[in-house]
Amino acid sequence: MNILKNLQKKIKISFKNEKILLQAITHKSFDPNNNYENLEFLGDRVLGLVVSKKLYELYPNEKVGSLDKKLASLVNKNKCLEVGNSLNLKEFVITANYKSSKNIVENKIISDCCEALIGAIYLDKGFEVSKSFILKLWNNLINDTETTFIDAKTQLQEYSLKNFKILPSYKLVSSTGPRHKPNFKVGVKLKNSSYIYAIGSSKKNAEQSAASELLRKIKQK
Repeated sequence: MNILKNLQKKIKISFKNEKILLQAITHKSFDPNNNYENLEFLGDRVLGLVVSKKLYELYPNEKVGSLDKKLASLVNKNKCLEVGNSLNLKEFVITANYKSSKNIVENKIISDCCEALIGAIYLDKGFEVSKSFILKLWNNLINDTETTFIDAKTQLQEYSLKNFKILPSYKLVSSTGPRHKPNFKVGVKLKNSSYIYAIGSSKKNAEQSAASELLRKIKQK
């Protein structure tokens, strides 16, 4: 398939088993049984391990709470989406309508596919290759953590208290998916705003993503 050749050229990695790569870009709408979900689960863990180790090396004297916040800021769905977009993954994802001119690839799919791609590289090429792949793509993001980091929820809380004298309002909209791979949808609003929604693999991650999106909208005004 040309799509596999083009993707390997894009990421500069040649697969021994292209079936794994094909699985990594296949959405469940195209194939309910052989899609990227399990590879995404694996890739998420590989990404977390690689970035955790890098942060451990960069900040040997940092407190664990600070390291945890840095890690959360680097491996969330928004950052995976950013990296996925840098690879133009939406051009490679195979969905039920991928051959249609009306095909729209949602941000969550791009983000998930990015993690699945990491999982596929790990299975086919091993840890060192997947580590190099991650560090190359996350290098600038990791370097940005050298500045003082305040997580999105804290930033939004400070903004709300300063401007409205009350805390932001969060609500859990839904919790779906299997126990090993849950999806939480959370909304957040300020006194003068409507709810902004985000999805995460935990309630905490979803709240961070929602807060980050609301902050982004505030800054655009």
